Amino acid sequence: MNIENQIEFHKVKEIWSNLAITKGAKEKIQNISVCLSENELRKLLRDTTESRKMLDQYGMPPLPDVRETREILKALEKGQCLTPFQLERVERVLAAIHRLKAYLRRGLAAGNSIAWYHEDLEEMEELREEICQKIRGEAVDDFASKELQQIRRQIVKCEEQMRQKADQIMRSHKEYMADQYSTQRNGRLCIPVRKEYKLKIPGSVIDKSATGSTFFIEPASVAKCYEELQIHRINEENEVYQILYALTALVAESSEGLREDMEVIEKLDFIFSKGKLSADLDASEPCINTERRIVLKDARHPLMDRRINVPLQFETGNDVRGIVITGPNTGGKTVAIKTVMLNCIMAQCGLHVTCREADICMNSSYLCDIGDGQNLTENLSTFSAHIKNVLEILQEIDHDSLVVLDELGSGTDPAEGMGIAVATLEELKKSGCLFVVTTHYPEIKEYAGRSEHILNARMTFDKETLSPTYQLVIGEAGESCAFHIARRLGMPEEMLRAAARAAYGEDIYRGDTFLENRKPGGSVRGSRIQKTKKQGRKQELCTKYNRGDSVMVLPDKKIGIVCEPVNEKGVLRVQLPDKKIWINHKRVRLHVPAAQLYPEEYDLSIVFDSVEQRKYRHEMERKYTDKTIEYKED
Repeated sequence: MNIENQIEFHKVKEIWSNLAITKGAKEKIQNISVCLSENELRKLLRDTTESRKMLDQYGMPPLPDVRETREILKALEKGQCLTPFQLERVERVLAAIHRLKAYLRRGLAAGNSIAWYHEDLEEMEELREEICQKIRGEAVDDFASKELQQIRRQIVKCEEQMRQKADQIMRSHKEYMADQYSTQRNGRLCIPVRKEYKLKIPGSVIDKSATGSTFFIEPASVAKCYEELQIHRINEENEVYQILYALTALVAESSEGLREDMEVIEKLDFIFSKGKLSADLDASEPCINTERRIVLKDARHPLMDRRINVPLQFETGNDVRGIVITGPNTGGKTVAIKTVMLNCIMAQCGLHVTCREADICMNSSYLCDIGDGQNLTENLSTFSAHIKNVLEILQEIDHDSLVVLDELGSGTDPAEGMGIAVATLEELKKSGCLFVVTTHYPEIKEYAGRSEHILNARMTFDKETLSPTYQLVIGEAGESCAFHIARRLGMPEEMLRAAARAAYGEDIYRGDTFLENRKPGGSVRGSRIQKTKKQGRKQELCTKYNRGDSVMVLPDKKIGIVCEPVNEKGVLRVQLPDKKIWINHKRVRLHVPAAQLYPEEYDLSIVFDSVEQRKYRHEMERKYTDKTIEYKED
C-alpha cells in the first residue's frame, strides 16, 4: 500500500520540493521518511524553527544552485581544461558563498543555531579574485597577462593596417570597384572588383557574387598582413590556454573545499526549505512525546484553503487507544483522519504542523487504508482491496503504530462487513496501537460504546440546512442523517415509513418520532424489537417482500422489482433493468412497497413478461393455441 498517496503526503512533498533550490535538497525531500530517533527528531524540528526565524527576520538566504559546479568538478576529475564559462560559474558560486556567510553571521547576535553553519563554509577569496581578474564576459580578459595584452594590441594594429591598405587600393582604383566598402569573405579581408577588371588588381580571388559579376579579391599587400595576423592569433591562443590551465589548476587545488561547501549549501537549502514551507502553510512547531499521546488543536489539512477550512480538535492517548468516527456522507470524516495522520507524519519528518498547538507522539510506523482500492488490472474489488490492506496492516502493527482505516468493513454484505469490522477493531485493540477509524455501521458504534480504551466520535451535521459543519466531537456517536435529509428534501411520509420499517423493523415507527427515538449508539430503539424479530423470523421471511415491491440491492444500491417473494431458504428473485437475479434477503432493502406503486388487481406480468409472452398467455386463456411461453433463467 502507498501510504503517502493515500493521505496525500506526496502532494505536500511536491510543494516542499519546489521551495528547495539545489538538486541534492530536492532528492532528500523526495526520499524523506519518518525519524525514529527522539533526539534526532528534536534537532530536526529545532532546525525548522530556527530557519523560520531567520527567514522572518532577514528574508530569503542567498543560496546558489550548485548543480553546474558539481559537473565542473567532474570535468576536473577527467583532466579537462575549464572554459571561461565554467570558470565564471565557479566564481559566481564563490561569490554566493561569501554572501551566504554574511547572511548567517547576522543571526549570531540573535543566538540562532543555524547561524553557526557559517563556520563550515570556506570562502576561498583568493581563487575568486583570481578568476574575477582574468575572466570577464565568458572570455579571458585582455589584461589577464602582459603577454596577452601585447599580443592583442598587435592583432588590433595588424587588422587596422589591413583595412587601411584595402581602403587605399579601393580609392586609387574606384573605376574597378563594384562597391565602396571592403568585406570579409572566408575569414579574409577582400575588396569587391568588377568581373572585367579582376586582372587589374594584384591579389587572390577569394569568392565571387551569386551572379558572377563581382569578384572578391584579397590584395597582395593585405595578404602579407594577414599572414602576420595569423601568427599573432596563434600566439594569442597559446597564451589564453596557459591562463586557463593555470586557473583550472587553482580550482582543482580548491576542489575539496568546494565539495564541502556544496554539501553545506545543500544541507542549508534543505533546512531553509522546511522554514519556507512552515511560513507558506502558516504552521507551528509541535511538541514531541513518547507517551502515546496525540493532541491537535485547531488542526487543518495543509492542502485545504485555510480561509474556508474548519479547524479540527482531536485528542487520543493515555487511556484511549482508538477513536471510531461516524457521521453523514460528505461530512468530513475522511478529511479528518487524513488531517490527523498527515500532521503526525509531517511532525515526525521534522516539519512544522498546520495546527495552533500540537502534542504528537513518536510512532514506529504509519499504516492506513483509505479509498476504495479497486484495481481492475489485479482483479481486486473494493472489498477485496480493503481486506488485503487490512490484513497487511494487522501483520505489521505493533504497540507504537498509528493506524487509520476509512469506511471499515464496507464493500460487502452489511452483516458480514460489520462482523469483520468488529474483529479488526479487536485485533487493533490487542496490539495496543493508536487507531482512528470511520464507519457507518451502528453495531460498531455500539461496540465502541461498550469497549474499554475506545471512544466514539461524530462529525456534526446541521439538520436545518442539510449541510455538514465539519466539526469533530469526541465522546459521542453520530448518525447517517439519511432520514432527516430525505424528509427535508420532500420524500413522502409513506416512503419514510416504509424506509424506517425496512431499516429498523416494524415497531420502530411511531408517528413522527422514529428519527428521534433511535439511540445514538444503537441500531434500533429497544430490545423488544430484537426479541420480536427472533420470535417471528420464519413468518417474517415469508411476508417480508411481496411481488412487485421496489427494493434496493446492496451494496451497489441498484433498484429492482421483486419477481418472486422470499422462499424458505431466505432467497428472493429481483428484476433488475437488464436481468433477473436470485439474492439473499439480507442484501435487499425495501424501497417502495407494491401497494404504493400499482393499483389494486394490477397485472404484474406487464412488468416481468414481454409483450409477446403476454399475447400468447391471453390466447391460451381464450382458446386452444400451439404457442409456447418461454421463461429464461438468469
